Amino acid sequence: MDGRPVRQRILITGASSGLGAGMARLFAERGRDLALTARRTDRLGALRAELLAVNPTISVAIHHLDVDDHDAVFTVFDRCRDELGGLDRVVVNAGLGKGARIGSGRFDANRQTAMTNFVSALAQCEAAVQALTAGGGHLVVISSVTAARGMPGAMTTYAATKAGIAALAEGIRADQLRRPVGTGAVAVSTLFPGYIASEMNEQVAHTVRHMVDTETGCRAMVDAIEREVDTAAVPSWPWRLVMPMLRYAPRRWVRRLL
Repeated sequence: MDGRPVRQRILITGASSGLGAGMARLFAERGRDLALTARRTDRLGALRAELLAVNPTISVAIHHLDVDDHDAVFTVFDRCRDELGGLDRVVVNAGLGKGARIGSGRFDANRQTAMTNFVSALAQCEAAVQALTAGGGHLVVISSVTAARGMPGAMTTYAATKAGIAALAEGIRADQLRRPVGTGAVAVSTLFPGYIASEMNEQVAHTVRHMVDTETGCRAMVDAIEREVDTAAVPSWPWRLVMPMLRYAPRRWVRRLL
């Protein structure tokens, strides 16, 4: 851990499947206590049983949470903190991958994505910093490589929300750096996953390139989280190179890079 504290008690939102469940499995292998939230409590229950079978020494709390119910976000985060006896790390992972081309008449889909991926992420960040600040901790915000550039077609709103939460995380990080030493400052990491196989991206109307399997992608994410980097494209290859190229490439090249 290179002198960094072990973040023993970890809350992960959107943990019933995909990247959230994948990260939970890897943290459980490392002996971490977990608070897992999602809308689908049946899946959370099955995941809890799986994790305890692999490592019966850990604690796993599960709670129903629809992150679009913003009052519930604060209530559930407090319950998770109380149940685990504190929180050391919060992973803001819950999100949507749906969307439609602007002008297609699907404002409903784009509004839902914008609300869940940005406004509800804002609620989670607010609740997380409140829960962590007393003793310090680590806030992790899951963005996307698509945050690097405005994206066309069905990805337009999704990419905009991911850029928004990346900026939000950067602002929180800057604010925490201003806190006096010893006052429980929160470390903030922003991850920019590339294309990692999950239930969410199965429904995205986009031809996917550079896809990796869920375990490979989640392992890269957890490794970056444990290092407590400020920012990281995950997996590193090819996204550490592709993201800067996306920012400056001519628009006609964007599809080729993705």
